[in-house]
Amino acid sequence: TSYVFHNGQIDWERLNSLVELIGKERLVLDLSCRRRIREGNNSTTTTTTTTGDDDGSYYVVTDRWQTFTDVPVNEETLLKLGGYCAEFLVHGVENEGKRCGILEDLVELLGRYSPVPVTYAGGVKGIEDLERV
Repeated sequence: TSYVFHNGQIDWERLNSLVELIGKERLVLDLSCRRRIREGNNSTTTTTTTTGDDDGSYYVVTDRWQTFTDVPVNEETLLKLGGYCAEFLVHGVENEGKRCGILEDLVELLGRYSPVPVTYAGGVKGIEDLERV
């Protein structure tokens, strides 16, 4: 994730160089993402930020999931990035490794808008979660 997302933005030059080097059909883009919420929200499963534009949407995170980019995970982003890769690998960072259930709203967003196949990782606690994904 950190190579393509540089200084909080998509580095189109780096992304294009990857596509040229290995080809779109061999590229899987990692979209590790975390929900941004307003400071003061009592939720324990999300991370607060102080950027002033927090709206509860998912954003790509880098640097071991600690640094928010300015790139939202939404229809526009998925459509743009989908033109450069064969698949997305999406980590629902809030639930990754916790076996507390999937981020259903994120999975629904991915299913609705991704133009390429998606592998989702994050929070699966049982076969029921896998069936929903």
